[in-house]
Amino acid sequence: MLGFLQHPVVVTAEVNLNMVALTAVGLLSRLWQLAYPRAVVFDEVYYGQYISFYMKRIFFLDGSGPPFGHMLLALGGYLGGFDGNFLWNRIGAEYSSNVPVWSLRLLPALSGALSVPMAYEIVWELGFSHCAATGAALLMLIENALITQSRLMLLESVLIFFNLLAVLSYLKFSNSQKHRPFSPRWCFWLVLTGVACSCAVGIKYVGVFTYLLVLGVAAVHAWHLIGDQTLSNVRVLCHLLARAVALVALPVLVYLLFFYAHLLLLYRSGPHDQIMSSAFQASLEGGLARVTQGQPLEVAFGSQVTLKNVFGQPVPCWLHSHQSTYPMIYENGRGSSHQQQVTCYPFKDVNNWWIVKDPGRHQLVVNNPPRPVRHGDVVQLVHGMTTRLLNTHDVAAPLSPHAQEVSCYIDYNISMPPQSLWRLDIVNRESDTDVWKTILSEVRFVHVNTSAILKLSGVPLPDWGFRQLEVVGEKLSWGYHESTVWNVEEHRYGRSQEQKERELELHSPTQVDISRNLSFMARFSELQWRMLTVRGDDSEHKYSSTPLDWVMLDTSIAYWLHPRTSAQIHLLGNVVIWASASLATLVYALLFVWYLLRRRRRVYDLPEDRWLRWVLAGALCAGGWAVNYLPFFLMEKTLFLYHYLPALTFQILLLPVVLEHVGDHLCRSQLQRSLFTALVVAWFTSACHVSNMLRPLTYGDRSLSPSELKALRWKDSWDILIRKY
Repeated sequence: MLGFLQHPVVVTAEVNLNMVALTAVGLLSRLWQLAYPRAVVFDEVYYGQYISFYMKRIFFLDGSGPPFGHMLLALGGYLGGFDGNFLWNRIGAEYSSNVPVWSLRLLPALSGALSVPMAYEIVWELGFSHCAATGAALLMLIENALITQSRLMLLESVLIFFNLLAVLSYLKFSNSQKHRPFSPRWCFWLVLTGVACSCAVGIKYVGVFTYLLVLGVAAVHAWHLIGDQTLSNVRVLCHLLARAVALVALPVLVYLLFFYAHLLLLYRSGPHDQIMSSAFQASLEGGLARVTQGQPLEVAFGSQVTLKNVFGQPVPCWLHSHQSTYPMIYENGRGSSHQQQVTCYPFKDVNNWWIVKDPGRHQLVVNNPPRPVRHGDVVQLVHGMTTRLLNTHDVAAPLSPHAQEVSCYIDYNISMPPQSLWRLDIVNRESDTDVWKTILSEVRFVHVNTSAILKLSGVPLPDWGFRQLEVVGEKLSWGYHESTVWNVEEHRYGRSQEQKERELELHSPTQVDISRNLSFMARFSELQWRMLTVRGDDSEHKYSSTPLDWVMLDTSIAYWLHPRTSAQIHLLGNVVIWASASLATLVYALLFVWYLLRRRRRVYDLPEDRWLRWVLAGALCAGGWAVNYLPFFLMEKTLFLYHYLPALTFQILLLPVVLEHVGDHLCRSQLQRSLFTALVVAWFTSACHVSNMLRPLTYGDRSLSPSELKALRWKDSWDILIRKY
């Protein structure tokens, strides 16, 4: 029975020494003196703020991308024991002793280092030689821009890592498909493809381009699978379902998981709260939640409320009025009603309070029991501090003449009676009898006399309106727009009929305790929408550039300058690699079109298996470059050189593929192949030489004289050579 113990347990493993060596040198190039410089470098000032928020559990909103990348950087801070106490306000500021610089930069550096052996694996899985695979990895290793970007607390190297992981996982899955479909290995690589795609999107929105590329290639392969007559219908259906679950459903679930963790970690109120809805703010600890704790849930006749505009653009603001009136004559010569101004004010103020009045009664207090206001009810809104009614009439708004002016009515004893009746329209109601609820209900106010809808135009008023935002009555309002939607943020039941007592009551705390918790999906939906719609800073930057500048390497970025010496770090690419990669992409496109035309004429220059390998390499590498580069021509945002790095990575993968193809298929004689090999060796030597020349600007560990710095700028050197000769 114990005979199996008579023989030793033997485990054999194949070790690819190329992979081991490439991984080792990749780690060395990215981790060497990683904590230097011990100062804030370029966009570290931007990401560092969010890391501090994570450490302190404070909610923030970043419109540049989903939270997964920020959480990875924060994980480095957590592992290093960072407490979040550092003022991220200046590039070049020295880090204090409590900032674990090495830990904060570790994950981007590991991502950059592991991208080197991953490039090897991708080219090998595409069916090309170990020599081509090693070439791709070495180019990734020595490319200066990739080294610089991966050694700092930035996200591009992490994005590149997951882009490559998604492509590599799909290639391994596709190759497993040929031998053992539905095996554990097959399932592992398929699932990892979906997870890697979701992670790429979770780092930055531009990761969706690689995800769509992988989906497109998978769709083509699935289409061919459907036409495979050797497979039964059930087998084909299982294949399609597996791909749909792993490449569509799973990435969505993982993406939601990122936000779930993000919202779970950030439960405290912070400086970015105001852009969110009142319901979202009330779900956070502190801030509005502290103000609204104990508010009545149902709005009743006599309730005192503040009304926040749901749109929140250009800034979050509340319906507001004050004693000042509209000028008799505007600057353009048009006349006004000279009524009391109504605006939207972006700050908390006692003049933001309104009383919900029953038009059929004079009292401004809540009955006992309260009479709740329901969808479709007609109400009047009384300004709390001036007791004047919210009003609109057929007078053009000051800055939006197509819309009606909104005011608080002043009786001037002229032929302009008040028109102060508004019908309540609960936009997110579940039935026509829904009650108006604090924070939760999104409502519109429809003017009974003119059918105009109370709307935030968002236009700042002139000095006579104190630069507050214009509020109008929009007559032509087809469909739903958030600028016409309001919600009650602060709410109390009015108990005082006398005005003096009521003014004191507006500042008193409420007594009724009603808890309201948003579901995760409601919070996710709002946060995702705000991320996609928040306006970023589109101003010009001294280092901003255009997509055309990237291809020609006609730009660079000074990341860091030593305050006392001339040592500095620049994001500057290796011109030999960048120019060669662009040339390789062009050569591939020309060869592909040439082969395609000849195949149409029944001339097959390549065997079928090599042709399919050539097409797949182009789809993933040239296609990866195109989908990660061309969309930037359509983006209206400030762009920098580092935006090109994901596209460059795919070009670098294509470069040794094209070189191997030219050497194997276009060089006919042995002499031609020998000459071509010599040229490739000379070219790679020059790339290594340029990489070594740029090393002081990549690592920033050596002082440079002005002449040395100018010599390292390839365009300046080229101009000097042209003038000399």
